[in-house]
Amino acid sequence: MRILIVSDTHGNDTGIVLALHALQPVDLVVHCGDGEADIRLLESIDTTASVRVAGNCDVGSAAPRELLCEWKGVKVLICHGDRYGVKAGLAKLEARGCEAGVQAILYGHTHLAMIEKRSGILLINPGTLFSQASFQSCALLEIGDDGFQATIHPLPC
Repeated sequence: MRILIVSDTHGNDTGIVLALHALQPVDLVVHCGDGEADIRLLESIDTTASVRVAGNCDVGSAAPRELLCEWKGVKVLICHGDRYGVKAGLAKLEARGCEAGVQAILYGHTHLAMIEKRSGILLINPGTLFSQASFQSCALLEIGDDGFQATIHPLPC
């Protein structure tokens, strides 16, 4: 299973489309908040399944702030990260992941792409696709019979 992870698109729906086409085939797109309208636009033009959570800038959103999902036996927490203070460190997010018993956490908010393993949990921040950012990126989570891995991908020009 191939999962495209994006976050903090802040109006750059074109960036999501570019990322999706660059990393095809993709089974699912996950948006980690701050650009819910962008993922809704993608849903209207592409049939790829999607999952989303609301970020701190998604004012009035009906999307949940956090989701627990399981794909091919891998339990995943999806959140924006602001409620766990990720700009100040990952300890609270790590603790939430341990409490939830997940193997991976997908989050955003910092606009900094990162993959790090803590307490046996793979923490994945795809970075940002905000058009004003100096580095735009997304992440790909691949889940197979032999495990899972994540990679960061710069937005293609």
